[in-house]
Amino acid sequence: MEQHNIQDHLIRQKELIKYRLKKLNDKQNEIKSKSLVMRENTMKKYKEMQRVLEEDCRITLSLLEIEETATVHALDDLIDTNCVLLKDIELQLNQGLMDNGLKPVERVITMFDNRVQELLRTTDPGLVKLDEAKADQLLGLTNNLLLFIRSQIPIAKRLLKTYSTEVILDPTTAHPKLIISSAGDCATFTDVWQDVPEDKGRFDTTLNVLSLQSWDSGRHYWEIDVSEKLYWELGLTYPSISRKGQKEDCWLGRHADSWCLEYFDGDYNAWHGGTAHPLPISTCFRRIGILCSFYGGLVTFLGVDSMTPLYSFCTGTFTDALHLALCPGHDLQGTNSKPIKICQS
Repeated sequence: MEQHNIQDHLIRQKELIKYRLKKLNDKQNEIKSKSLVMRENTMKKYKEMQRVLEEDCRITLSLLEIEETATVHALDDLIDTNCVLLKDIELQLNQGLMDNGLKPVERVITMFDNRVQELLRTTDPGLVKLDEAKADQLLGLTNNLLLFIRSQIPIAKRLLKTYSTEVILDPTTAHPKLIISSAGDCATFTDVWQDVPEDKGRFDTTLNVLSLQSWDSGRHYWEIDVSEKLYWELGLTYPSISRKGQKEDCWLGRHADSWCLEYFDGDYNAWHGGTAHPLPISTCFRRIGILCSFYGGLVTFLGVDSMTPLYSFCTGTFTDALHLALCPGHDLQGTNSKPIKICQS
């Protein structure tokens, strides 16, 4: 190829790359713009819900306060009536029973007896009541609203559930000291070395097991039950993860082929590429969620109990299919004997 032809060819290649870069930058700006709009619209809806609830709360409390004001005022009137008669009696006592000699004793006693009896009849505290039945009804309606809201949130969990992907564990990959349930949803450590067939895909040192399925596109979400466990590891891995020997390449997250969340005795660490990322979290979650998005090269771990984001790996682009990977850990003298289980709902 002549020199000028080579130059023309390279110039065309250069222009192709420049055009692709422009498209990539445009796409990046488009995603940022769309994401901003989605966040702003979502925030507006939450603020609107907050305003609606605050206004409803204001109205409800106002009605309760109005009734309180009315009943307190009614009691004030009754108290005043009692105070008037009390003063009259005290005045009569100070003046003497004969009221300067103009009234006989019996007449004075009878007059005050009648007034006192009438007062006791008309100022019975039981006559003044709050509408507690209506108040209880309001409280019940409020509680029902609270229960409904709680049933609908976290909204993020309802969204993630739409990405739920069926998965079962592959017993041919499980370390011989792991018992895999017949349903393929549970891994339990045992001190007894299981009589299992030799398999090139079986882990022989680390207590790992992989999913039978693998995924190379789309978005996927799983929840793992780790309740009552002192130690566990879970994550995603390429099928190329080492399976044999003592080297750390067999451990989840200790190389570039896998992403892992590890829990041990209250401490969380996210692992990838041999680097640990300690997490400032003290909550002992009963369920851990894993979200994987091939569109964004994303692996996110969440504490499902409160939908708390724990750690996210933004890998850019996955280079192979991914398997779910679990490690229930040793039983640690019975303190970690519970299984690690995939939640199917």
